[in-house]
Amino acid sequence: MSMFRAKKFDLGCFTNIKIIRDHSKRKAFEAAEPERQALRYIIRNTTLPLRTRAIAQLQLTQMHCYTRPTQIRNRCVLGGKGRGVLRAFKMSRYNFRMEALAGNLPGVKKASW
Repeated sequence: MSMFRAKKFDLGCFTNIKIIRDHSKRKAFEAAEPERQALRYIIRNTTLPLRTRAIAQLQLTQMHCYTRPTQIRNRCVLGGKGRGVLRAFKMSRYNFRMEALAGNLPGVKKASW
């Protein structure tokens, strides 16, 4: 588990442990993705021997849980909230509204018709 926790962060935007954990999950997923894809290809290839496919399945299940794509969750970069996050801005609805009203988001203005 210690290999997934960075001691020193290169980015200064972390505000709480949820954001730090999400960052470490994303880095672990990015590093292990080629290996996961190779193992999944071996498992699905029916022309290979059953023993080879079983070994690949075992290796895939023994990989750390942070390397799974389902572990990654979109979180607000400002508050770390996991629900109501706008993908384009990586912010929660509330933070998006406050930043837009303050004029901190270029190209975004309050709609009026």
